[in-house]
Amino acid sequence: MGIRVIESGTQRLILEAPLEPNINHLGSAFGGSLHALPTLACYAALWMLLREAGLDGHVVVKKSCAHYRQAVKGPLRAVCTRPPAETIADFFSDLRRNQKARMELDSLVEGHNGKPAVKFHGTFVALL
Repeated sequence: MGIRVIESGTQRLILEAPLEPNINHLGSAFGGSLHALPTLACYAALWMLLREAGLDGHVVVKKSCAHYRQAVKGPLRAVCTRPPAETIADFFSDLRRNQKARMELDSLVEGHNGKPAVKFHGTFVALL
């Protein structure tokens, strides 16, 4: 896919992939790539939260859903914004108590004109 990290900060994580290796027969981004990239953005955001907390857990995808709103005809860019601090605190409380916890995360794949091309929502589980 040619994925690279554009930003990994305390507020959001951004992944980008070039169109060329992710192109379909219509000259736009392949639907599978448009699902994989935001999935990976959310996965990586949760993985980073674990590492920042000094935990060496595993992350798995429990459920995911993508709503395709428009074609992507340029670079694919997925943005995962971190959830509120209260959500993160509840997640870590559950994780420490049960050795596993789940978190729901959202990611957007940017389209042209600043409108979202794909809205992604997933449930991820972390295991210690």
